[in-house]
Amino acid sequence: MAIPSETIEQVAAANNIVEVIGTYFPLKRAGASFKALCPFHQEKTPSFTVSPQRQTFHCFGCVAGGTVFRFVMDYEHVDFPSAVHKLAARVGFTIVEERLSEDETQQHQARRLLLRLHAEAAEWFHENLLKRDAGGTARDYLKTRGINREVAKSWKLGYAPESWDAFCQWASKEGYRRQELLSSGLVKRRDEERGEGEFYDRFRGRLMFPICNDVGEVIAFSGRVLASDATAAKYINSPETALFRKGHVLFGLHKTKRALIDADCAIVCEGQLDLITLFEAGIQNVVAPQGTAFTEQQAHVLKRFVREVVLCFDSDTAGQNAAERSLEALLQNDLVVRVVAMPAGEDPDSLVRKSGRQKFDELVVAAPDFFDYWIEKKAATSDLNSLSIKMQVARELAASVARVRDPMMRGEVMNKISARLSIRVGDFETLVKRGEHNRAVASVSRVGQPVAAPSHDVAMLCLLALRDEEAFAFLLEQNWRDVLANVPGADLLIKILEADVRPSDPASLNLFQTTLTPSEESLVSGWLLQKIPANPAAVVRGWWSGLQQAILRRELDAAESRLRLPNLTTGEIMQLQKQVLDLRGQLRDVPRFSPARAHEP
Repeated sequence: MAIPSETIEQVAAANNIVEVIGTYFPLKRAGASFKALCPFHQEKTPSFTVSPQRQTFHCFGCVAGGTVFRFVMDYEHVDFPSAVHKLAARVGFTIVEERLSEDETQQHQARRLLLRLHAEAAEWFHENLLKRDAGGTARDYLKTRGINREVAKSWKLGYAPESWDAFCQWASKEGYRRQELLSSGLVKRRDEERGEGEFYDRFRGRLMFPICNDVGEVIAFSGRVLASDATAAKYINSPETALFRKGHVLFGLHKTKRALIDADCAIVCEGQLDLITLFEAGIQNVVAPQGTAFTEQQAHVLKRFVREVVLCFDSDTAGQNAAERSLEALLQNDLVVRVVAMPAGEDPDSLVRKSGRQKFDELVVAAPDFFDYWIEKKAATSDLNSLSIKMQVARELAASVARVRDPMMRGEVMNKISARLSIRVGDFETLVKRGEHNRAVASVSRVGQPVAAPSHDVAMLCLLALRDEEAFAFLLEQNWRDVLANVPGADLLIKILEADVRPSDPASLNLFQTTLTPSEESLVSGWLLQKIPANPAAVVRGWWSGLQQAILRRELDAAESRLRLPNLTTGEIMQLQKQVLDLRGQLRDVPRFSPARAHEP
């Protein structure tokens, strides 16, 4: 089922954005708008603005912004349908969803079935741990790790019996078919490559940790072996399924996201037990990746909540290597990274249980910047008196610094590294630029040309189209599809003109914004709060003329350049001369445009 667009518009119209946001934190009137300290980043002066007239919010500090739906999505960290249902329930509105296509219906039903299976499996594992004799070994193990019954209940910990197919038999009795169990990843075939052989349980004789998405739905499991001398892998996770993408999920996020936002800092540890111990000790701004190193997707998720990350991986070589491998993904998302120097042989879980929270807090406070940590580590383990080794270290560090996008942070890091390695800042900067160039080339080869951002003239046309009925109507009357096809970064303007937007109707604008990406919605929310000229109809004509002039000049320059090429045939010369004359004529016909005069009343 899908939510009809008419329903979305009605829900938006029924939920005044000032009233909705006011239920989360107080807003203070500032002229025609309302202001508050932004909930999405730390600030001392309010830059979070809510417009009752436009029914939109925008932060001029972190550029978060959008509709009432976007606010609920970002603040509650839920998806769009959940936000619509939440706001509908707030005003007592009943949502009747549209019927999906047959394929969409099947996918939706398959997802719901997988979610139900995982929820019921989590209950079964949980009861094995707390209520059945088979879970005795797991209960004893948890006691040695300082985890009591209440904590086990809070995190829905479980136990998978040491049995070939106990789960498979239970699930079959509950009515689940074998293909459904295979799709969940909880059951395997003996010969997975051929898809043949007996069915048996993936998790056997293991302590079970449910893995949840950020709204608390169980989507996978991680199982820890209990025997200290076991030859099997210490941890095994569910395979990737329709619900679970290992590199996209952070363990514990459904419980810790509010603390992350409040602290604006995430403490990252390796394992589930580390996280649970820290959380129960009162250190709640903590997450754990599903594996060791961070992926780019996990770093992107984390960026929604915090600006700073403190890596707290184990003190062994594997843990330190994981910290280094996490750096690229974190820096690409403009996160400040620090590293806790754990005592030898300790992990967060053991340290907190032995020495208490205060000792751990002290280590976090003292955690150095990643580059300080890495410089000292390289200096301690490398012979920097050797020119070849010094250059190798410099190249490695330069490749990492090239990922730092913030210019102030980059400058500070380059100064530190240059001083520590006793090399000139300019020489090191050359290495950094080389690394930046190599990354850019690699990025283009992987994903093609980047999408161009709206230029100033396109942005102005977007602003006018969204704010003024006459300006919107004027643009629709033009041959805008042909013109904008030749304008880089015009994707958002095209979306505006293709949509049935009513600039004077906030509900219509809200509905339009639900079709945009978060970055596009942020741009639009900012435009909706800007002042517009007193004569928008005249201004839009001027900016449109300017856009046409720029296109024609580019085409004219290209044609004149081709005319100067050697070895042209007589026919080619005549064709180009005719093209030049046509373009000059078109350019004369376009009204002259001055950006300064366009704003005159």
